[in-house]
Amino acid sequence: MLDRRLFLLGSAATALVSVACRGQSLATAGPRTVEGLSAPIEIIDDRWGVPHIRAQTKADAFFGQGYVVARDRLFQIDFAHRRELGRMAEAFGADFAKHDAVARLFHFRGNLDAELAQVPQEVRDCVAGYIAGINARIAEVERDPAQLPLEYRILGVMPLRWDIRDLVRARGSSIGNADDEIRRAKLAGLGLLELDAVVAPLRPAWKLQVPDGLDAAAVTDNDLGVLQLGRLPFGPDTPTRDPDEQLDRSQAGSNAWTVAGSRTATGRPILANDPHLGIGGFGPRHVAHLTAPGLDVIGGGAPGLPGIMQGHTDRFAFGRTNFHIDQQDLFVLELDPNDPERYRHGGGWKRFERHEETLAVKDGQPQRVVLRYAVHGPVVMHDPAKRRATVLGSIGMQPGGSGSFAMVAINLSRDWNGLKEAFKLHPSPTNLHYADVDGNHGWQVIGFVPQRKKGDGLMPVPGDGRYDWNGYRDFRALPSEFNPARGWFASANQNNLPDNWPRDRIPAFSFRDPYRYERVAEVLASQPRHTVADSVALQFDTVSTPAKQFLALLPKKPSASAAPAVRMLSAWNARVEKDSGAAALYEIVWRDLGKRMLAAIVPEQAKDLVDEIAPSELLRRAASRPAMVEQALASGWTEAQRLFGPDPAAWRWGTLHQVRIAHPLSSIPAIAAAFPAIEGEGSGGDSYTVMARWLGNGPSWRTGGGASYLHVIDVGDWDKSVMLNLPGQSNDPRSPHYRDQYAPWIRGEMQPMPFSRAAVDAVAIGRATLMPKGRRK
Repeated sequence: MLDRRLFLLGSAATALVSVACRGQSLATAGPRTVEGLSAPIEIIDDRWGVPHIRAQTKADAFFGQGYVVARDRLFQIDFAHRRELGRMAEAFGADFAKHDAVARLFHFRGNLDAELAQVPQEVRDCVAGYIAGINARIAEVERDPAQLPLEYRILGVMPLRWDIRDLVRARGSSIGNADDEIRRAKLAGLGLLELDAVVAPLRPAWKLQVPDGLDAAAVTDNDLGVLQLGRLPFGPDTPTRDPDEQLDRSQAGSNAWTVAGSRTATGRPILANDPHLGIGGFGPRHVAHLTAPGLDVIGGGAPGLPGIMQGHTDRFAFGRTNFHIDQQDLFVLELDPNDPERYRHGGGWKRFERHEETLAVKDGQPQRVVLRYAVHGPVVMHDPAKRRATVLGSIGMQPGGSGSFAMVAINLSRDWNGLKEAFKLHPSPTNLHYADVDGNHGWQVIGFVPQRKKGDGLMPVPGDGRYDWNGYRDFRALPSEFNPARGWFASANQNNLPDNWPRDRIPAFSFRDPYRYERVAEVLASQPRHTVADSVALQFDTVSTPAKQFLALLPKKPSASAAPAVRMLSAWNARVEKDSGAAALYEIVWRDLGKRMLAAIVPEQAKDLVDEIAPSELLRRAASRPAMVEQALASGWTEAQRLFGPDPAAWRWGTLHQVRIAHPLSSIPAIAAAFPAIEGEGSGGDSYTVMARWLGNGPSWRTGGGASYLHVIDVGDWDKSVMLNLPGQSNDPRSPHYRDQYAPWIRGEMQPMPFSRAAVDAVAIGRATLMPKGRRK
């Protein structure tokens, strides 16, 4: 258990902040000596908190990235690293042991050295440099605890040292789409499989069938086993959100587009990207600029992952959105009645591979756990009484499934052909966008696709061998385009498989509604002289296609109770802007209509399985239920009056759709006191506007996620590129960059992205030199 003294009034933590805030910046200053460098590096911090790292070798440049990420985000990366390694209980007590056991269940059990040997030496050296940079910063705060982030003093812990083998070992425990498989099987067991289309229409269109040999009626939520474990037990009374939890997995995605020079005002290509992730906790991106002979790259990286995920080099710009590859299957095993450590497979019985591990526990006895593995992967549920076990097969647990080296390989590439070698290290499903200084632009789907002996991956399958995988294919089996004739390309998580794509090679059926893509395509097709400003405007575009389609359903002769809502919405332009009262009314009516539709079409025994409705499905069904639309309009008007007051002129969508960012452990009073929430502004947009700002889980109207990092790249004239990174570069409230991009993000005011040496020097506000240990300053 955490020491309950840590949960007393946050006065001590507040004092720590007040002392440190007396004009002090956390920017590194002056020369210092560190271990792990081969030559001195310089770190120039610009006025937006972006560190520009100038090194003499590529590995030292990545050392600098690891160092500055640890400087600005140490607790964020350390907490996630500790959790992935299954070392929470040793710091926080016995309540965390079960979470550690799950984390270790998803550790790679193959040959770590062989995995590392598959990574090109230069890439491996750069990743090792990144880790050395993190460790160098940790060593500094160990020597001088006054530099520790505030969380460590409040929680009474210290950061862990990093090792390159840990990036290969920890594969992450994620439920993925296993819960979707369970939902479909349970609906099939009830004879209601057709209702799955209410929740998630299959794209591409596909006929759902129960796999041969699966007893759908026997499938329960228990088959998810430890995947249901849930949130970490922080705080004295209530659980808290995991620090990197995406608040709405169904909406996670992104927008990206490339525009050829032939369709821009300057003749240079433009690349825009805005990854959509959870908003409300730690910022998911940290911006850095790495420079060394043969390397010059800037952009947003994922804290704790080496390399830049979205940005540009001196040769090309790159961006990414989620593609869809079903990379997981849930296998149902029959246990031997005489020996529950054996399972039926291949016409006989196989024995589980077992690993016993000891978990260190703070203020308690060590705990021993048994981890089981079948030929398909980790055993997530083992029930000898029912002679049943389930196994999660996933690409992430396969050899080469780590992905920790892919971004560095992409950053080191010099052109499109070089990127193709880097893509071999990239297992996660991604639309990779590209545009270069020679005027080329392209798109390649990357990721590993499992090859199933049988089945489509949409439901759990028997684990007796018939549905096993025969390995996987890499990006070379996936679609791409290079210099498309139309002069632009866009992806927004829609089904972008070519029309003639083979039916037996469909990688997934979970592509999103195409609303965002259709709006992007409409705008780009209409702009023959596209500009950076045009891309920025499109990133903050709030036109809602579902809203347009809903407005067409408004009754011509509404009832008296629905008439006020009809009048207000009839005059609306379908833009979900924060200052729009009609947008607020629409969102309230839309939610009400969804609830009414579910109540009308879902029988009682399936209500826990079908508790949401896809927008396209809601609109389709609402078109034939005008009375229900009227009821939602009348009810929505009443609810809007309750929420906002009687005067519609005072209604604002932003009043409801607030953007609040708080420390993920803010259920601990001392943490909440030390890390003031960043709040006070509302936002426009919703789940289906290009400016995606979807709602969080539950009844709240608060913004739950969207594009926290955005950039628009002017390819070749790099200093004219722009970016935003919500809420700022630093997680430390003592830093001026704790929240300095919150207000610009709300207003849609992009910030400069200086790249050339002269441009960086012109906005530098701090410089520091790191010297290799043993060398004179």
